[in-house]
Amino acid sequence: MDQFDLIVVGSGAGMHVVSSAVEHGLEVALVEKGPMGGTCLNSGCIPSKILIYPADVIRMLQDARAVGIEGVISRADFAGIMERMRSAVSRSKEGMIDAVRSNDNVVWYKGTGEFVGDCSIKIEENTITAQKILIASGARAFIPPVPGLAEAGYLDNVSLMSLKELPKSIVILGGGYIGCEFGHFFSAMGSEVTVLGKSPYVLDREDPDICRIANKAFSKYMTIHTSHEVVRVDTEGKKKVVTAINHIDGKTYSFAADEILVAAGRRSNSDLLRPEMTGVETDDKGWIKVNEYLETTRPGIWAIGDATGRHMFRHNANYEANLVARNMLDDLKEKERADFHAVPHAVFTHPQVAAVGLTETEALKAGYKVLVGRARYTEVAKGFAMAEEDGFAKVIIEDGTGRILGCSVIGSEAPTLVQQIVYIMNAEEGDFAPLVRSQVIHPTISEVIIRAFSRLEHPSEADAGPEREESK
Repeated sequence: MDQFDLIVVGSGAGMHVVSSAVEHGLEVALVEKGPMGGTCLNSGCIPSKILIYPADVIRMLQDARAVGIEGVISRADFAGIMERMRSAVSRSKEGMIDAVRSNDNVVWYKGTGEFVGDCSIKIEENTITAQKILIASGARAFIPPVPGLAEAGYLDNVSLMSLKELPKSIVILGGGYIGCEFGHFFSAMGSEVTVLGKSPYVLDREDPDICRIANKAFSKYMTIHTSHEVVRVDTEGKKKVVTAINHIDGKTYSFAADEILVAAGRRSNSDLLRPEMTGVETDDKGWIKVNEYLETTRPGIWAIGDATGRHMFRHNANYEANLVARNMLDDLKEKERADFHAVPHAVFTHPQVAAVGLTETEALKAGYKVLVGRARYTEVAKGFAMAEEDGFAKVIIEDGTGRILGCSVIGSEAPTLVQQIVYIMNAEEGDFAPLVRSQVIHPTISEVIIRAFSRLEHPSEADAGPEREESK
């Protein structure tokens, strides 16, 4: 059995801890079963955004008609776009591999790690141990147990990256972040896209006002069927036929396409790692339990990122990795607690969606007395100039303190707008006073955020949102 100072399971955000440990002179074992770089580099954030940007360009050109510009898209080089993505991923991955192999303080064990005893992990014929272990094992696509799905064949976020030809039609199972982003991509490339979601709206974890706008906006370029539960998949010739029950009318409908993309959520990789063998507890869904310091139930073992099932975004995993590195390796007088009050996220659809903090529903459920502010893009000069009919911003603050509890935006530059609020939520008292004191460049789309803060009302007094406004 080989002894190390630290074992890191997973080469995504876990590499931040590997680097810090090496800087401290520790001997590190890196356990990675898949491609170096984890989900983000190989089948998540980076490749998907390389694919989605060309789709953004197509939609921007099409939307330009609203401001008097007509353009023609002669061809979308799907094969070339896919190859550009794969080449970029390959270069980054090879760079990481070279860095790991050239470091004498790091040993890479390529294979599926499995705990076989207290702080002992077996990888094929090798067994290793350490007094400090970081679990950054991530997650994988959840494949629902739908009869006929496996036999018909399907794509997930991993196999999709290997496509050489554009499907003429595709049914996407799931209306969440992954499903909607790839719906945007494939539809812009020229596929006929159908999204089947179980919830009443797509992106159902977003603020309800955002969900309503997203449902309407996305329906302009793909067919969306919400409140549909998939019950069976068949094949008819070269077509794959998805059968689903509409939970609104109770009827059964069928949807035929050349390909199926499963985007029905994520599941933990802990079943492969078997952390229970070393005293690490998981919840009923397999996510690893951690405390406020990201320590598991076994002293000396930490867990970060998707392995915990919370805030499953790479930027949050990076934050957690750096926090664990400090708690694990630095001589701190007091351990540092994780702070998740302002975790932002973005959905790179068309229009884009971004948010930070609590939604109105979550804030009220948590017992806060809140004030709510709303504004449309078209109410500010730049938004009108851009003809951003779907653009909308919403802010939630705590009544009495002015502390910002959350912000949600749908429209162009939504992630950039929300990032401004992230900084404010992490500054001073986290209230919106700095926004009141600040001059805002005119005309910019940033004015829509200030407009929302200028319209703060109690929920009972506030307009019900875009849907109500459109019906007046």
